[in-house]
Amino acid sequence: MSEHKNPFFEPYGTPHDTVPFDRIRLEDYEEAFMEGIRRDNEQIENTINNPEKPTFDNTIITTEEDEGYYDLLSRVSTVFFNLLSAETNDEMDALAQKIQPLLTQHSNDVRLNPRLFERIRQVHLHHRRLTPEEKRLLDNCYEGFVRSGALLDEAGKERLRQLTEEASMLCLQFSQNLLKEQKTYTLDITDEALLDGLPETAREAAALTAREQGKQGWVFTLDYPSYSPFMTYSAQRDLRRQLYMMRNTICTHDNTENNLQICQRLVNLRREIAQLLGYKTYADYVLKRRMATNTRNVYQLLDSLIDAYKPTAVKERDEVRKLFDKEQGNHKPQTSDLKPQIKMQPWDSGFYSHRLQMEKYNLDAEMLRPYFELSNVIKGVFGLANKLYGITFKENKDIPVYHPDVKAYEVFDRDGSYLAVFYADFHPRKGKQGGAWMTEYQGQSWRKVKGGERRENTPGLDKSPSSLLTPPSTINIRPHVSVVMNLTKPTEDKPALLTLSEVETFLHEFGHSLHGMFANTRFESLSGTNVWWDFVELPSQFMENFVVEKEFLRTFAFHYQTGEPLPDELIRRIVKSRNFMAATACLRQVSLGLLDMAYYTKKDEFTDDIIPFEKQAWKKAILGEQLKDTCMTVQFSHIMAGGYAAGYYSYKWAEVLDADAFSVFKRHGIFNQKTAQRFRDEILSKGGTEHPMVLYKRFKGSEPTIDALLKRNGIKKSK
Repeated sequence: MSEHKNPFFEPYGTPHDTVPFDRIRLEDYEEAFMEGIRRDNEQIENTINNPEKPTFDNTIITTEEDEGYYDLLSRVSTVFFNLLSAETNDEMDALAQKIQPLLTQHSNDVRLNPRLFERIRQVHLHHRRLTPEEKRLLDNCYEGFVRSGALLDEAGKERLRQLTEEASMLCLQFSQNLLKEQKTYTLDITDEALLDGLPETAREAAALTAREQGKQGWVFTLDYPSYSPFMTYSAQRDLRRQLYMMRNTICTHDNTENNLQICQRLVNLRREIAQLLGYKTYADYVLKRRMATNTRNVYQLLDSLIDAYKPTAVKERDEVRKLFDKEQGNHKPQTSDLKPQIKMQPWDSGFYSHRLQMEKYNLDAEMLRPYFELSNVIKGVFGLANKLYGITFKENKDIPVYHPDVKAYEVFDRDGSYLAVFYADFHPRKGKQGGAWMTEYQGQSWRKVKGGERRENTPGLDKSPSSLLTPPSTINIRPHVSVVMNLTKPTEDKPALLTLSEVETFLHEFGHSLHGMFANTRFESLSGTNVWWDFVELPSQFMENFVVEKEFLRTFAFHYQTGEPLPDELIRRIVKSRNFMAATACLRQVSLGLLDMAYYTKKDEFTDDIIPFEKQAWKKAILGEQLKDTCMTVQFSHIMAGGYAAGYYSYKWAEVLDADAFSVFKRHGIFNQKTAQRFRDEILSKGGTEHPMVLYKRFKGSEPTIDALLKRNGIKKSK
């Protein structure tokens, strides 16, 4: 039996130097983390002890362009933390608890190193003529150190260490608690009569889940593909209430997974960090490097959306409530002989909204499922990328994956050259967080290769039989991107049949992946999705626009059994119903933006109870009465454990951009390759090399307006 070698310490030897998931053992992570930290420290010592005058080339880009030996920490961190979200277990969680404080401590050691910062400061003050991209990197580097406490005195630095280390551990604990709670709660049904109203797809999926868990009957979970159909179709109001309350009270119970105190503490930690660094609030700190610039502009956006959408949302709510009252008999005059009126509750909204949609448009998600078989959807999404940009996808089963659900593809550019590796992880499972996201296992960058070094030994390159690279050369390291989703699973009898909403989710995450795959910048830290947070959602939300376009649907939407194309009449109904409950959905996003800003605009210590604070914070965007015990904050990963703290408004900010950008495609043709090439060249490939508005104006020719979004949603602009 051959001795196990830690795969992180040597060339992977896989296609395109992809991660050898099949060779990684749990113990490899800790060993690689510790050695990676040691090498990082070694590199920093080499930099600060360099007797030469600090320059851009010997101080700033050493960490950017070195690869191999000094890449170890990034290499192992990327794999470990990606899998911590996509394929974790108790052992991984325990290791994360051990490693996270060491990584935060190391990060602080780097950012608060006075000798390293002094070299960076000198370069910032005195440097050679730089290219725009080099200048952007230098500014980001200098500001990154300043924003991480480099200008603080020793007492301030020590306090910052304490705050950031505590915050990093609480973020990790928040995520672990949420995942455990989400996977713990189930609705178990053994009486088939209680499945009344549920479509066959939901019943089959629930039966499969029951068998997977060793139970009888049908099991419904809090994963979206299970939860959403139940809330939409179940005629059992009491069971809808039960599942709704499970979902909306997780992490509030009297157990070890309670997140209430964690959230309160995280808000205070971030406020104190910001104030220690000279900002009034955490939002002020964050927005300094955002398109929105300041809190005033954020609130102006959110308030303008409330003004524009709330009247329509009220009408939408009243229509649903009218149908509810009609079916409950609430329209009848009240007498002593009649039952008291039943009040519509949140667990009724999905059910009666669906009933109303059927009345108005005769359109149902289940009608469309047979036409959205996953393999066809994949072909459709890939085909869309081909029509727009000329790229192609080829599954490569020799590329290792971390779970059988994951598919790995090679991506080739219009001229046939290798562009990227693309992973797609489609279905929910025990060790996987809910939601959907895009990430990378390898970023894009241009890298110097020493003379005489073999091309095949250069990680990330497309391998070719070519010979030695004689003089020093620069090569384009191509990215390995991944999209992770929780889409409907196949059953024993049927393939994975998606809803239109799930197709939209796929398009959204695929848009992020295109941002990564088309990256073409010199420095990895400015590459792909490394852009300001209120710009990062533009490429993803832009792709969502195609989901209701007939020309696109015609390319892949075929019945999984008969091969019949999606009928014109159903497409007409899809288009006609596009804005059904759109205003309500907009207010939902706005309410979350308001909640986020309420926490992170706090100037004083936050001592309020989370639940009542939440209900007051988003009140002006909420229609109807709020339930006493429900809580969003404790499961709001975006703003508590993700990168959207003081930034959730970004989704609506970017929605203005995506509607405006898509209007250009609508004007010239949705598959217009000239327009698509300009979008690729000016936005997708440029990453964070320039200010986002500069990039957008270069594509569009002007700044965006809200007009296209209002038009798309059928909202009349107020005078």
